[in-house]
Amino acid sequence: MNENINLNGKLLIAMPGIGDRNFDKSVIYICSHSEGGTMGLIVNKPSADLKLSDLFEQLSIIPNRSVPSETIYIGGPVEHGRGFILHSCDYLAKDSSLNVSDTINMTASLEILEDISKGKGPNKYLLSLGYSGWGPGQLETEIQANGWLICDTPEEYLFTTKDDEKWDIALKVIGIDSGMLSTVGGSA
Repeated sequence: MNENINLNGKLLIAMPGIGDRNFDKSVIYICSHSEGGTMGLIVNKPSADLKLSDLFEQLSIIPNRSVPSETIYIGGPVEHGRGFILHSCDYLAKDSSLNVSDTINMTASLEILEDISKGKGPNKYLLSLGYSGWGPGQLETEIQANGWLICDTPEEYLFTTKDDEKWDIALKVIGIDSGMLSTVGGSA
């Protein structure tokens, strides 16, 4: 595998039998990929019991508008208490937004949550608690071992695709029918 491949803004699709229940049928949006490691957010695993309004209450943020009961995602097994927001590029927090792609930024600050509560946040966003991370070369090794597939992120995929369809749709983007995948890997 090319060590210099740029995975920023790409989707990682967990292969069946990945061996870690945290990542079973996961789709991860890669926010940062460099020689120092990789960081991404699972975008298809909603929290069963935590909503945005609950988070506002926990953080003592009082919205000045009606807050939708938006889903919070489990971004990965690392730092569950830390929040990350993938969002449209119409919002930028000067010192805390990371430009991931032409259409997506990631922000990890209280400021964005306060702005969302006031109706001044991004038009489209996805909030995650925790993240998925890999040390230098670790993800590349897992990809070579058939643990992950890579695909481009379709337009509006993050914000409009139903969570229970994201894994299958990501596979279809690269021409794979999920029913044809095996939990046993091999090499030619």
